[in-house]
Amino acid sequence: MKSRIGLIGISALAFMWSDVAIAQAPPADPGASTAQAEDPVAAEGDIIVTARRRTENLQTTPLSGSVISGTQLAEKGVTNVDTLQFATPSVVVNNFGQGIDFNVRGIGKGEHNTQTATGVITYRDGAPTFPGYFTAEPYYDVANIQVLRGPQGTIVGQNATGGAVFVNSNDPIIGGGVTGYISGNVGNFSEFGAQGAVNIPAGGTFAARVALYGMRRDGFFDITGPGGAPYTGNNGDQRHIAGRLSLLWKPTPQLSVLSKTDLVYLDFGAYPATPFRDFYKNFPIGSSTPNPTYHDLFDIQMNSPQEARDKLWREILRINYEFDNGMQIRSVSSYSRGNTKYRADLDGTAATTPATADRTFFDNVSERQISQELSLISPDTARVTYLLGAFGLWNKYNFLPPFQFVSDNSSAPGPVSEYRLQGTNPNRSLAVFGQLGFAITPQLKLEAGGRYTASRSTNHVDILQFGVPIDAESTTKSDNFSYKVSLGFEASPTQYLYAFVATGFKPGGLNVPVGLPAPISFGPETVTSYELGWKGEFADRHLRTTLTGFYNQYHDFQVIIANPGFPVFGTEVNVPGTTKIYGMEAEAEARFGGLSIDLGLNLTHSSIGKFYALDARGTLSLSPCDINTGPATPLCINLEGRDQTYAPRVTFNAGIAYAIPLSDKATLTPRLNYGHIGKQWATLFENVQRGDRIPERNILNAQLEFNTGDGLTVTGYATNLTNRHYPAALNSGLYFAGAPRQYGVKVTKAF
Repeated sequence: MKSRIGLIGISALAFMWSDVAIAQAPPADPGASTAQAEDPVAAEGDIIVTARRRTENLQTTPLSGSVISGTQLAEKGVTNVDTLQFATPSVVVNNFGQGIDFNVRGIGKGEHNTQTATGVITYRDGAPTFPGYFTAEPYYDVANIQVLRGPQGTIVGQNATGGAVFVNSNDPIIGGGVTGYISGNVGNFSEFGAQGAVNIPAGGTFAARVALYGMRRDGFFDITGPGGAPYTGNNGDQRHIAGRLSLLWKPTPQLSVLSKTDLVYLDFGAYPATPFRDFYKNFPIGSSTPNPTYHDLFDIQMNSPQEARDKLWREILRINYEFDNGMQIRSVSSYSRGNTKYRADLDGTAATTPATADRTFFDNVSERQISQELSLISPDTARVTYLLGAFGLWNKYNFLPPFQFVSDNSSAPGPVSEYRLQGTNPNRSLAVFGQLGFAITPQLKLEAGGRYTASRSTNHVDILQFGVPIDAESTTKSDNFSYKVSLGFEASPTQYLYAFVATGFKPGGLNVPVGLPAPISFGPETVTSYELGWKGEFADRHLRTTLTGFYNQYHDFQVIIANPGFPVFGTEVNVPGTTKIYGMEAEAEARFGGLSIDLGLNLTHSSIGKFYALDARGTLSLSPCDINTGPATPLCINLEGRDQTYAPRVTFNAGIAYAIPLSDKATLTPRLNYGHIGKQWATLFENVQRGDRIPERNILNAQLEFNTGDGLTVTGYATNLTNRHYPAALNSGLYFAGAPRQYGVKVTKAF
């Protein structure tokens, strides 16, 4: 791994940029546009959302969402999805190592695997990204991030039952001159990094934009081997490099062709983790009994090598043509290929006895995804508006031969203790969608939309379980029609009310074959969502507020039941009863002179429908446990009314900054950003003594920025200022630590 450090050199940049957990995305350069290349320029002061295929003012759009500009990302210290949860309400991110699970309002993924469709889909520059792996891709040269909360099944996709995230990078600007930025920083943990971008116009019809990103940072962990011996593996040293080439061609005012090519190499080094009980000073939890194995989350023992590396290539082609009457036809095509490797010590210790103590896991998986969307969009200003579209997505996982997916369950590696898998898992999703809007009056608008989706997932895999071959050929299909009907009312030029009812859909899938007989497939999940919202502007638009209430009913809710015999696997099932998730959100943003304040709050209550499941961790049960009837026993548990996993009841974020003028141009701006993620359950069994309760986290970030007023800024920054050591996720009985305190200085020059 360390031999790859040489790849970090970037000839166009003088520095390396910072770690994904701490790097500050610089403000967009002065010429950059936060709109898409084919969209009209927004009115000054408007917050624009383009996720619904139109250029819309967020304050008069019937949805709950947040738009964070590239400059605001820098101010809040948001560098990737892992840090986004501290900057916007209702978002919770669980980083288990390989793949990051993103939940909005308690919906997304409660545990990572390739078979489960995520409930929150991420788009990059208008195209859907990989649904599971490769989600730690850094945010650099970003124009804005749009976070939509609640089901988005009409336009976004069939599996967006929790929400959707749109990451839009800066587009080239024709006639915009040679503009851009360069930024570098240094910090603790030997952090050293850089990023930059340049806009290159070429005549009156063509422009290019090149953006580059690089970083290196040593790991947070102090790892020892058996008996305190030095550990020779990777402790989480990170080495990242990424680049993007954007090309924009506008041969006529009506036609725009935009190409974006991304290359990304992310060497995370390792994701060390520790047994959950070692986090607590007293054990059993809540007792006064000292825990003899207690140690800090960053002081770890292990005896197996670690590895964590992602690399991917993505091409997006967006073509837009506008007719003389304002009608647009838009095509968005994407092709992505990636490879992920992960190696972990599943027991999180240096022990080799008993035989089951030394568990390890390794996989080497490639993924390919192709998507195509074609849509016809009516003019925005007509009394009757409409949108018609078709969508196709083809995704294929390739678990590489020879059997490069291995879960070893003892200290004696070999066929008798190993689960091995190879083969492919192709998935297909085809959809048609449409939306109709009618302005009943200039202030009152009705919208109705629908989407029909047909999905298919197939397993072509070979398995050796303890040396025994298992037949894993299987296919499952799902189809669904989802709809949304909304009513929006502009009570005044500064006050907007809306209400809607919407449905959403996640396709069914295939459980990873474990045991004999192999587990059956699981069915699709559907949701009916009701939402009411109010958006207001006050003090001559210096203060914006949003208040939202939501109520969701899920049918055949998909949940994962852990498999203690195979810690990296779980069995996915559909909950027979009705699952309910409801709550409220509030946001406020104020700008008065040099003072800026933003607030976000989410209150969520979740209640799982009635069903029974077996919690067999540490105990073998021979009694039956039917999902519908039980019967209830100490191990076969009725989970009705339990909280959804990773669905905290409270999330809160706040930021405050004040720009102090030093001269006609120069300013000094101190900033504080605070994020609170409430206590949450990591499993439906809610067993405190098994580490199922993830403590709350309170993260305070600080910045002090000096801006000369001519494009140069120098910023001192610190994240997790109070240096809280907290578990960010539980998986396979291990706690994965959130990032500790990090600090440094960055210099940014825009030109």
